[in-house]
Amino acid sequence: MSVHHPVMGGEVADALDLRAGGTYADCTFGRGGYTRIWLERAACSVYAIDRDPDAIAAARVLAETFGGRPIPVEGRFGDLADLLADAGAPALDGVAMDLGVSSPQLDEAHRGFSFMRSGPLDMRMGGDGLTAADIVNDWDEARLADLFFHYGDERRSRRIARAIVEARRAGPFENTLKLAETVAAAAPQGGAKIHPATRVFQALRIAVNDELGELRRGLHGAERALAPGGRLAVVSFHSLEDRIVKQFMAERSGAEPRGSRHRPETEAVRAPSFRLIKRGAIKPSKAETDTNPRARSARLRVAERLASEPWPEAPEAMGWAA
Repeated sequence: MSVHHPVMGGEVADALDLRAGGTYADCTFGRGGYTRIWLERAACSVYAIDRDPDAIAAARVLAETFGGRPIPVEGRFGDLADLLADAGAPALDGVAMDLGVSSPQLDEAHRGFSFMRSGPLDMRMGGDGLTAADIVNDWDEARLADLFFHYGDERRSRRIARAIVEARRAGPFENTLKLAETVAAAAPQGGAKIHPATRVFQALRIAVNDELGELRRGLHGAERALAPGGRLAVVSFHSLEDRIVKQFMAERSGAEPRGSRHRPETEAVRAPSFRLIKRGAIKPSKAETDTNPRARSARLRVAERLASEPWPEAPEAMGWAA
């Protein structure tokens, strides 16, 4: 297995305050970049969680290298608490989440995540459920436009949605490059640095995998799974994710003012379940962004679990794909 260098790997390891004998969860194992760093730093155990069968296969290989200390767990990290209970895990000393698509997934054309490579229009991180092709071919124009606007922050969402609906009359979208070309023709960006299809592909990926619903459920699962003193470290790559993480940590730490739209005055005040390790987000170093452009948008937020009971899980929209 090739060694993967995760974004802000050192900062995440520092944030978790790793210790010998500790038990941690890498909620988005990928190819094991974080887990490998933790196992090399401390004589600890790591529950390696991922919905991607390829990632679980990589976790099994890593387990052979490190004497069984990484424990592969296949599933969605939104089901974190239940997955750990089923695996017989103790209360955890740390949980980390590295959100979004992994570099290996982008690099593998057959997964359909990249608009730069020809592949089936899939985008599923696991092997089941709705595909990107299902959305592009079946959703009506208004729903596509809303998706691209809300999940991709695409200002030309209506023009792009209209072009997709017109293009699919000649036959369904099945290939990533065909979709990327359709978007680029509908909304050219001239000399812009990012590809015109970037935001559309982001929105589709988020919807296919219910990434925002998964994140909300995963944060609540971490609250249930962490022991007092355990750390939660989350790396996000775009504002939709970071806003959810920031709100969760502010709310659970009591840093969010009473009477806000998230915590109305009429709602009973609960004991904080976390304390913030640092107010605000930790950003990657210049050295890292110089060598890895993907790291530029990364933001790390860290909180420590307190001894109070977990808050009840708030009802949230389950995502466009529900």
